[in-house]
Amino acid sequence: MARRSRHRLLLLLLRYLVVALGYHKAYGFSAPKDQQVVTAVEYQEAILACKTPKKTVSSRLEWKKLGRSVSFVYYQQTLQGDFKNRAEMIDFNIRIKNVTRSDAGKYRCEVSAPSEQGQNLEEDTVTLEVLVAPAVPSCEVPSSALSGTVVELRCQDKEGNPAPEYTWFKDGIRLLENPRLGSQSTNSSYTMNTKTGTLQFNTVSKLDTGEYSCEARNSVGYRRCPGKRMQVDDLNISGIIAAVVVVALVISVCGLGVCYAQRKGYFSKETSFQKSNSSSKATTMSENVQWLTPVIPALWKAEAGGSQGQEF
Repeated sequence: MARRSRHRLLLLLLRYLVVALGYHKAYGFSAPKDQQVVTAVEYQEAILACKTPKKTVSSRLEWKKLGRSVSFVYYQQTLQGDFKNRAEMIDFNIRIKNVTRSDAGKYRCEVSAPSEQGQNLEEDTVTLEVLVAPAVPSCEVPSSALSGTVVELRCQDKEGNPAPEYTWFKDGIRLLENPRLGSQSTNSSYTMNTKTGTLQFNTVSKLDTGEYSCEARNSVGYRRCPGKRMQVDDLNISGIIAAVVVVALVISVCGLGVCYAQRKGYFSKETSFQKSNSSSKATTMSENVQWLTPVIPALWKAEAGGSQGQEF
């Protein structure tokens, strides 16, 4: 009984596989093959190959660029967009004559053709990687610095693909990544990061005075920024002391001048003059009041007499 049940189970599985294969052939869809990657240098050519059966008269081919939105590259037997002027079809393949960085991305070719089981559709996906040489990097170099301080120089490129590595030069001579391997005439306290492009002096010295430039390099090419001079000076302690002494002397002279003016009575004379001026104003006002005192009653009498005349 057990053997019969096993045989029945095997027969059921075989029937299931036959039905599944028949269903797959009826709809004629073939799963996408392993994705292929094409690498090209910017402004050179690249060929996007569609690995499908040989082209027939009844085959219909479409190429699409995938991304946030799908766009046609080849549709209705015509190249689309700017590919018209810089690409051509070679059988099922696209030959891009002048690759740009904007061409990087995933592409899919779709080939459909009628068959005995129905419409047969095959797909293939190609990833295009565009290598770009670095541009002239932007370099930040301070024009002056004080010895003993921390100074950082920066270098950056935003266009290179793959990401470039950075090297610093002083007076045209390449600085080693490990400063202790260099000569004794150079400062051994710096740290260079070839990935981020920073050159940091933990304690900068006068030996670090010079012209600095940075080079960005990847597998495609390299570019270097113009040199910039950094001047390192010692902290002038004597100058600072002299400045402090001068300021103290100026404050002392001003204080002595104020004391001398107070002793001579310049401030007291000014206050006595203000007092005399205010007292003279007060006497003038009192004299005016005394002059008006006899005049006011006379004016009242004259006004009263005029009112009586009007009544008669």
